Amino acid sequence: MYYFKHRHFSFSTRFSENRVLTFMTSDSAANKPKQTDAREFFINLARAFGGAILFSFPVLMTMEMWFLGFYMNGLRLALFILLTVPLLIGLSYYDGFETTSSVWDDTVDTFVAYAVGFVASTTLLFLFGVIEIGMSADEIIGKISVQAIVSSFGAMFARSLLSGDDAAEKEAQKRKREASYFGELFLMIVGAVFLSMSVAPTEEMVLISYRMTDWHTLALAAGSIAMMHAFVYAVAYKEFENPLWNRLSFIEGFLRFTVVGYAIALGISFYILWTFGSIDEMAFAEQLKAAVVLGFPAAIGASASRLIL
Repeated sequence: MYYFKHRHFSFSTRFSENRVLTFMTSDSAANKPKQTDAREFFINLARAFGGAILFSFPVLMTMEMWFLGFYMNGLRLALFILLTVPLLIGLSYYDGFETTSSVWDDTVDTFVAYAVGFVASTTLLFLFGVIEIGMSADEIIGKISVQAIVSSFGAMFARSLLSGDDAAEKEAQKRKREASYFGELFLMIVGAVFLSMSVAPTEEMVLISYRMTDWHTLALAAGSIAMMHAFVYAVAYKEFENPLWNRLSFIEGFLRFTVVGYAIALGISFYILWTFGSIDEMAFAEQLKAAVVLGFPAAIGASASRLIL
C-alpha cells in the first residue's frame, strides 16, 4: 500500500511540474512575439529619429527657415501640413520606417513620423538657440511646425537611409516595382518635395530668377526636361525594370512620365514658393521664373525618386 501511495504521489508531483512547465513555456511563447514586436518598433522609432535629423539638419540650420515660422501665413502653413499627411501615408506604404500591412498602419506611422519630426525639430532648434523660453507661443509653434514637415519626411526615409534589414528593403523595392502609373506619379511627387524643400526657403531661388532673362528661363526648363528624361529612362526605370515603362514607346514614355513629371515638379515648386510667401509681391511672369528655378531640383528629385527614396 505504501508503494502504490508513493508511486501515486510521485506521478502527481511530476504531472503538476509538467503542467507548470508547459504553462510557463506557452506563456513565454505567447509573450515572445509581443516583446519582439515592441523591441522592433522601438528600434524603428530610434531609426526614425536618426532619419529625421539626418535629412532635416540642412534646413534646421538655415536662417530663412527660422524666419518662416515667424511671418508665414497661418492658413498656408496649416494647409501645407494637411497636404503633407496623405503624402506621408503613401510614402509609409512604399518606403516607411517599418513594413506595414494596412492603411491603418500607414496612417498610424504617419502621425508617429510627424511626432518624431516635431520632437527632433524642437530639440535641435532649442539647442541652436533658435527658440527660447521668452518667445511667444505662436512663434515657437510656427518655427517648429515648419521644420517638423521636413523632419517627418526624413523619419519616413529612415529605412532607406539607415536600415540594414535586407528583407524589409526587398519588400519596399517590390512595392515600388509593382506600382501602378499613378503610384509612379506619386513617387515623383514625393521625390520632388523631398529635394526641393532643402532649397525652397532660401532667398537665392528668387534672386536667381531676377537675374535670368526669358531665354535663360526657357533654356533651364528645356535642360530640366532633358535631364529628367535621362534619369527616368536610363536610371530610374530601366534599372528597376519597371513594366509600365517597358511597354511604352519612346514618345509615349516621354509624354506620360517626363512631361507629366516636369509638370508635377513645376506645380509643386509654384505651390511651395506660394506657401512660403516668396512670390507674393511678384508679377506672374516673375513667379513663373522662380518656379522654373525651383523646378530644377524638383525635377531631379521627381525623376530620381526611385534612387533617393
